[in-house]
Amino acid sequence: MRTTKTLSVTLPPEMLARAEQLAKKEHRTMSELVREALRQYERKTAWDEMNEYGRKTAEAAGVKSEQDVVEAIHAMRQNKRSRK
Repeated sequence: MRTTKTLSVTLPPEMLARAEQLAKKEHRTMSELVREALRQYERKTAWDEMNEYGRKTAEAAGVKSEQDVVEAIHAMRQNKRSRK
């Protein structure tokens, strides 16, 4: 039984030519090239989402610089030590 499905994609001729050259250069099939492109897109999207979450969280916490983060870490560690 087949574990993959076929996908039809349309590309402008110039983009198709570049993709074919790249696949040939890297000794990959077009399918492998497209799968890798999708994996890269998924990773980039995940990082973009994490960064956006981090920016919003930092803004809500009043963190404006890397120094603010360092100071918060030192304060948290000091607080933890003083409770022991």
